[in-house]
Amino acid sequence: MIGVIKKTKAFWAGRKGVSVLQPVWDFVRLMKKTPVISSTTSWVFKFAPIAGFASIIFAALFVPMAGGKAIFNIPFAFVIFSYILGFGKFFSLISALDTGSSFEGMGASREACFSTIVEPAFFIALASVAALSQNYTFESFKLILKNAGAYGYLIIALLAVTLFIMLLIEGCRVPVDDPTTHLELTMIHEVMILDNSGPDLGLITWGAGIKMFIFEALIANLLIPASLHGWEALLAFLAIIFILAVVIGTVESSMARFRMTHVFEFIFVMSITALIILALVTYRIYGG
Repeated sequence: MIGVIKKTKAFWAGRKGVSVLQPVWDFVRLMKKTPVISSTTSWVFKFAPIAGFASIIFAALFVPMAGGKAIFNIPFAFVIFSYILGFGKFFSLISALDTGSSFEGMGASREACFSTIVEPAFFIALASVAALSQNYTFESFKLILKNAGAYGYLIIALLAVTLFIMLLIEGCRVPVDDPTTHLELTMIHEVMILDNSGPDLGLITWGAGIKMFIFEALIANLLIPASLHGWEALLAFLAIIFILAVVIGTVESSMARFRMTHVFEFIFVMSITALIILALVTYRIYGG
């Protein structure tokens, strides 16, 4: 998926670009290296990449893949899902602070600030859909059209926009952040991992890719019709993942990252769409 994004950016730039498998080779290369760890850091710095990666893998178990059911298909899974990811992010934040670098502390502060805005919007949107369908798992996505009628298409569109914005934020992509930048005043996620190297950096980059895939999977489950099963659902799932990767690459090629003062305005768009979903669901339930 990350390779498709890179290939798309290369296409729009008029370049051939690297192979779509290049991120895999980069991961293998990092895993073979010996990490360089500052003597000023504690066990937190060494443990954080493992905790972050493990939390992302664990959170993925609550998300349905390829139109099927999640491994942990339990009520209010979206709450557990969110806080498991928050657990990993907490360790990434304190890991950046553990280095003693004011530069990395700045990035950690920005990352924490963004999360406090994103999390309520995510809960509002998902809780609204759950209340509409009376299903409190991610399978509630499949019941939107059944319970909302004509409003369902609008709710699906708004929820897809909400999740896509969250994908860009959590994935640290343009226009919120730029994974290729090295400018001090604009770095957010990248500055937090400047002291990581070797296998630690490999786990962080792989985990970031898996987190993006998880949110793409949520969007795919939202868009795949409930009537599709088996191979048809799998092919539709893979097609949506591919299209979303191309869209992300196109967005990054067609615009620059926002100024820091405008990033918050963009993130609040997610809050706006979530509140519109809440209004539509409320009207549907209580207004006929």
